[in-house]
Amino acid sequence: MATVNVTPNFGSIKPSQKQQALDTNYLNFTDPSNADFVSFAQQYLPEVYEAEVERYGNRTLSGFLRMVGAEMPMSSDQVIWSEQNRLHVAYTGVDVVSAAGNTLLIASDLNPSVATNYVANVISKNQTIVIMNPATGLEVKAIVTVSGANDTSSNAANGALTVAPYTAATLAAAGFTDGMDDLKIFVYGSEYKKGSTLTGDDYTSIQPSFTQFNNSPVIIRNKYAVNGSDTAQIGWVEIATEDGADGYYWYLKAESETRLRFEDYLEMTVVEGELAAAGSAALAAGKKGTQGLFAAVEDRGNILNNFSPVGGLGSFDNILKNLDTQGAIEENMLFLNRQLSLDFDDMLAGLSAG
Repeated sequence: MATVNVTPNFGSIKPSQKQQALDTNYLNFTDPSNADFVSFAQQYLPEVYEAEVERYGNRTLSGFLRMVGAEMPMSSDQVIWSEQNRLHVAYTGVDVVSAAGNTLLIASDLNPSVATNYVANVISKNQTIVIMNPATGLEVKAIVTVSGANDTSSNAANGALTVAPYTAATLAAAGFTDGMDDLKIFVYGSEYKKGSTLTGDDYTSIQPSFTQFNNSPVIIRNKYAVNGSDTAQIGWVEIATEDGADGYYWYLKAESETRLRFEDYLEMTVVEGELAAAGSAALAAGKKGTQGLFAAVEDRGNILNNFSPVGGLGSFDNILKNLDTQGAIEENMLFLNRQLSLDFDDMLAGLSAG
């Protein structure tokens, strides 16, 4: 059998009239080291992958606020809303005036004439209360024998309570000491003697109250501009956008992304927005800002710092205990950054051996 030498000779390639493997018509286009390979390949149009690669996946927020139910329509320059206060009576920052004399003081040294954060005493005589020290866990139940009037002329007398502990002769015998402060008390019921009557002086009617909040929107703007001469430069690309559009676009794809970007800015503004603080450069420049979701959570939400996956179950129990104090809400939501989310994963992996 004869052997044919097919070493390429690019300088003298001759086409054959028939399909024959000759040394004069062999084209070597698979050897990049060959000097003629590049010039040979460039005479043909390159293969172009026509579909745009979605390198970053879905890049929109996908209606985050809508999914968490934190949206409401508005058409004014300000929105004002009211939130219910707690139904039951509780006080924090209570002081022990005399542990031996069983006297407590609510809102010490505060009255309406000198303080804007005045707290009225609405605990009535014969109501039963729980007295606890959150720092040590010390706790005792007692009945109120004397409830001081809301005297606006005498700070010391305002909010004074005399109690009778159920399980000890005095508060001192129950472990409380004079000057102990930051106690918490709450009313859980009442007890009256048989045949007793309830007079107006013995009972304080509680008027419902609420906490009022307000916020203002901000104006955001964006636009897409195209030169008239650019409209003639048509380049077709097959695309699939996050809003469900697909097909072939030319320069209008940029317009579509501008619209998506604007919608993201709209949502991110009400998530990340900050109010302009007093003395800030933004306020001096005439900008007021808006309180976003995260700012509202930081202002009046429950914040956890320094969570560690080592022994993290104890820290997570503290989270649940704190959430339980919020009135047994059916649903709670945790906003986690990436590190805290990974810490939770590490904690759970440690509990279930990976």
